[in-house]
Amino acid sequence: MTKAEIVADVANKTGVEKVAVQAVVESFMESVKSSMVSGENVYLRGFGSFIVKRRAEKTGRNISKNTTIIIPAHNIPSFKPAKTFTGEVKGHK
Repeated sequence: MTKAEIVADVANKTGVEKVAVQAVVESFMESVKSSMVSGENVYLRGFGSFIVKRRAEKTGRNISKNTTIIIPAHNIPSFKPAKTFTGEVKGHK
């Protein structure tokens, strides 16, 4: 499902204009992104959590040049679904 399909679905279910729904969806995504950039996790009860995970510094290999490289420590975004969310998806055939 794409963002446009989500906007259309929410607009149909709520009766709100697509332009307003699109503004809300984009604002939500921007809020989640800015929170995660600042290192904060976002918790949506019953849906899941957007979590910032810290990856430690590690040594890697560039196999084409046969050299060792250092991969610096960094943060990555992650999503952890709520138990009710995973239960519904697992039950769906």
